[in-house]
Amino acid sequence: MELRDLTERAMAIRRAYAALETRRFGRAWTNEEVAIGFVGDVGDLLKLVLARGGVRDIPDAGPKLAHELADCLWCVLVLSELYGVDLERAFLQMMDDLVRRIARQEQSECRSTQ
Repeated sequence: MELRDLTERAMAIRRAYAALETRRFGRAWTNEEVAIGFVGDVGDLLKLVLARGGVRDIPDAGPKLAHELADCLWCVLVLSELYGVDLERAFLQMMDDLVRRIARQEQSECRSTQ
């Protein structure tokens, strides 16, 4: 599945949540509230990472970690759409930037050892 397909699926689910929120609370979550929800998901992810590292006791941490990573990805895809970010382009640009940064650091280390 392509990133665009994943994003479209994520947005379909977001629209379903928005309809549910409107029925329950009289309005859908704002973009900012979606971002706050993402922060909560990241907190849950960190607890599971700690469990996988042996620092917390959470039964079935492995499957729960997979679920939470997918939940975070869903939210990132939704936020990218809500804010008009071409996530694929931004991701590829960041990867190129990281490759250049690593190359500069390696060059700097080579010069300092000579």
